[in-house]
Amino acid sequence: MQIVVLDGYCVNPGDVDWSPLKAFGTLSVYDRTHPDMVAQRLRGADIAFVNKVKLNRDVLYGARNLKFIGVLATGYDVIDVAAARERGILVTNVPAYGTEAVAQHTIALLLALCQHVEHHAALVKNGAWTAQPDFAWFQIAPTLLAGKTMGIIGCGRIGARVAKIADALGMRVIGVNPSENPDFCGELVSLDKLIAEADVISLHCPSKADTVGLIRKETIDRMKDGVILLNTARGSLVSEADVRDALVSGKIAGYGADVVSEEPIKRFNPLLKAPNCLITSHYAWTPKPMRQRIIDVSADNLKAFLDGKPKNVVS
Repeated sequence: MQIVVLDGYCVNPGDVDWSPLKAFGTLSVYDRTHPDMVAQRLRGADIAFVNKVKLNRDVLYGARNLKFIGVLATGYDVIDVAAARERGILVTNVPAYGTEAVAQHTIALLLALCQHVEHHAALVKNGAWTAQPDFAWFQIAPTLLAGKTMGIIGCGRIGARVAKIADALGMRVIGVNPSENPDFCGELVSLDKLIAEADVISLHCPSKADTVGLIRKETIDRMKDGVILLNTARGSLVSEADVRDALVSGKIAGYGADVVSEEPIKRFNPLLKAPNCLITSHYAWTPKPMRQRIIDVSADNLKAFLDGKPKNVVS
């Protein structure tokens, strides 16, 4: 059986183990695959694994031997699932592999915006504290989170984990979700109520027709003055120009994101010169145990398919 990984580098730059996949056949791993090379590299492949490489209708109909696609992630919007279904190609994903890591990163961004640790640590190293007459000195006062309201949009696994950490910090937690989640420790409210009452808003919902551009001037205007906004979900959830303008005006006190609208980030992205804005390079999910979990679960998905009992099926 011919197995191909089209873009393996982000999942495994060399520090985790592909051997769980090697057990099922001849494995070819490509760090990256240009769109022009996708069809060629799928030629003869029975099994394909992808992370962000797009498999459209033409590619899927051209890959005549292909029977199984494993997405090395939770989101599967890179696959034309309708075409895969027509072709009889099973598509699976890896749910919940990064819950702990993304929740941790979300809180790291929040604390960085509230505590200004990096700013003050740099000042200390540059001698600014040495020059002061007092034992305690700061340029920017920290923001105390206890007693403030954390609003979570998307109360699935990651949102629920963020909620528990926020609760442990002494915050009131409210959330918006299309259905109840027994693991969510906060109060479910309407989107309008959340936007009006939250001191911190954290985005954990998928990018869909009704969530693209969810955070824009209209919704920002209805937020509290000085709100903190966090986005470790998808860059398309926010209007980056509107967030930039709100940061400049002070309506938004700080924006922390691990995702942007186009990745890698473009030089003209309006957030790059915005004040009080922390952007990291979509790496919240990348602790080593999370990336090994992706490979292990992907191998388990393949085994289940070969055994006739497929799981984590998205199409």
